[in-house]
Amino acid sequence: MSTMQAAPEPRYRWIVVIAAALLLGIAMGMLVNGLSAFLVPLEMQFGWERADVAAINSFGLIGIALGGIVMGFLADRMATQTVCLIGATSLSVALLVAAHAQTLWQFYSLFFLAGAIGGGALFAPVIALVGGWFRTGAGLAIGIASAGQALGQGLVPYAAGYLIEVSGWQNALTYLGVFSALTLFPLSLLMREAPKAPLAAAGATKPAARLPSWIVLPALSIAVLGCCSAMAVPLMHLVPLIQGVCGVGAEAGGPLLVMLVAAIGGRIFFGRLADIIGPLRAWMAATAWQTVLMLGFVLVGTMEAFWLYAPLYGFGYGGVMTGVLISVRALAPEARRASATGIVLAFGWMGHAFGGWQGGLSFDITGAYFWAFANAVMFGLVNLAIVGAIYLATQRRAAAI
Repeated sequence: MSTMQAAPEPRYRWIVVIAAALLLGIAMGMLVNGLSAFLVPLEMQFGWERADVAAINSFGLIGIALGGIVMGFLADRMATQTVCLIGATSLSVALLVAAHAQTLWQFYSLFFLAGAIGGGALFAPVIALVGGWFRTGAGLAIGIASAGQALGQGLVPYAAGYLIEVSGWQNALTYLGVFSALTLFPLSLLMREAPKAPLAAAGATKPAARLPSWIVLPALSIAVLGCCSAMAVPLMHLVPLIQGVCGVGAEAGGPLLVMLVAAIGGRIFFGRLADIIGPLRAWMAATAWQTVLMLGFVLVGTMEAFWLYAPLYGFGYGGVMTGVLISVRALAPEARRASATGIVLAFGWMGHAFGGWQGGLSFDITGAYFWAFANAVMFGLVNLAIVGAIYLATQRRAAAI
């Protein structure tokens, strides 16, 4: 054991981290909130209600939730590289076909499949793979990888907004589909399995590992449902909120972009913080930050204020998902990390789907976004309470032993 611990870790692990960050940025940027730039154009083109248009994104997230479970189990049993190639193909084809969709059910079906096969293959398995390459410092590594997702979630809607203005929503989807194919395939080829020795030496924190899985996984799943229902509201509705309040067009994506650029720093910071104080405490700190600042978006009234407030919120928001991912790694059995990540994140994507949909529904009912963001605050408080209870349970179990 001492020889294994003393052996240097492979340098290739950092190539995996950077490739994972780029892969997650492109894929999740398309699926998690890339459609935010398409809400108003599709609403104007077809005359659909905003909740109906927002549900396109929700169907994609439900697909990620269900597909992530299946793909997580597959990644525990077959090469992650193969799983990622399947996902890259599905996402690229779905975007290209969606450019020709004309009905809601076509959009719903295409984005469900893109999420189930594409997003499901390109998130949980990749995060589990990154953690497996690190004996120490896994929090920082996962934080960097997930920071790529934050950057993609900012860049994709921002770029899509300008593509729509220049060429229309159909050509914009086509360009995004081609770009996905040209980038995701080579990045997927870099997703090699970690050597056996580092995996054998890796371990979760001892107190967390002593909690039974039948308690931990349901509790984490419910907690993630709350935090993702909260964060989905600004991710999906900040752009149309700014468009309505400030009367602007594509430039409404600017504050969302700086919010998610700030989230890059937050994901890395809270990842490193998790290595120091533990994943659950880091997760609670980030959740409290996000929840406290959530309602401020509906109190902002100018573009200048949105530009200043969005990154302040984004830094804390970015740490939430890092806390989730590192906590699952710490609490799940090593041999089942990909499947456990898929199961827990299934509830996260369901939360994203629900949060984005309820934001559109609240707007349709009230004509404003106040209750959409107020509900998000309540979801965040539920998350904070459950994570706190998990933390106290792990502390008591560790003290008893």
